[in-house]
Amino acid sequence: MRSWLFAPGHDSKLLTKVFDCGADEVLLDLEDAVPPQMKVTARQMVAEVAAARRCWVRVNRPATDECAHDLAALEGKVAGFRLPKVESAADVAWVASRVAGIPLDCTIESARGVLNAYEIASSPGCALLSYGGIDLAVDLGIGRDEAGLDYAKSAIAIAARAAGKPPPSDGIHPRLNDDAGLRRECEAARRLGFFGKSAIHPRQVPIINEAFTPTQAERAWAEKVLAAFEASGGAATRLADGEFVDLPVAERARLIRSLR
Repeated sequence: MRSWLFAPGHDSKLLTKVFDCGADEVLLDLEDAVPPQMKVTARQMVAEVAAARRCWVRVNRPATDECAHDLAALEGKVAGFRLPKVESAADVAWVASRVAGIPLDCTIESARGVLNAYEIASSPGCALLSYGGIDLAVDLGIGRDEAGLDYAKSAIAIAARAAGKPPPSDGIHPRLNDDAGLRRECEAARRLGFFGKSAIHPRQVPIINEAFTPTQAERAWAEKVLAAFEASGGAATRLADGEFVDLPVAERARLIRSLR
C-alpha cells in the first residue's frame, strides 16, 4: 500500500470524493480531524460509508470510551483500523480483544511508543506499524525536522521487520503546496526502510504513488539480477558491469519485481 488518503469523518462531501482520488487505501478519520462535538455524528456517518465501500478507519486513542464506541459501531464493516498514539502491547490487546481478526495498523507517535516499538509490533493483534511525526515532535519538544526524527523512524522500521511485520508507512506531509518537499520525504522514508505514506489531500496521492513505485531502471536492474542468479543455479555471481550478486541481492530484486 503506497498511499493512504485521509478524510475527516464528519465531512459528508469528502467522505464520498475520497474514494475516487487514486489512493491505494482510503483512511476515514474519527480522531484528530474531528471536533469533539462532532464525534458521535462522524461515527454514524463513517459507519454508513464503511458498510458500502472498502476503507480503513482511524479510531480514537485505545483504552478510551470514544475508541470503544468507534469499535462497536464499525466492527465487521472495515478493512482495518488505524490506532493512534499506541504506546504499548497492552494498547493493541485492548483493541484486539474487542475486534478479533480485524487488521490493526498501530501508529507510533510518542517517545514511549518509539521505545516500545518492537513490543508493539510483536503483539499478536498488530498487523503493521505507521509513523506519526507531528505528534512525536510535539512530545519531544522539537520542530518537525526530518533529520531530527530519523532515529525514531529507523527504530520503527527495524522493530517492524524484527517482528516479521511489513515495512511501516510514513506519516503525513502537512504542507499542501510543497510537492518537492513531499517527494523528498517519500524518498527519505524509502531509504530508512519505510513503504507507503499517508496523504491529507488528493493532490499528494500521485506523488506518493510514484515515489513508492519502482522505476523502470529499478525494474530492469531486478530482472538482470534475477536472470543472472537463476543462470548461476543460486550461486554467487556477478553482472556484466561487475556488480556482485548473491542471495540477499536476489531477494531484493524479487521484492522490487513484486511491487506494483
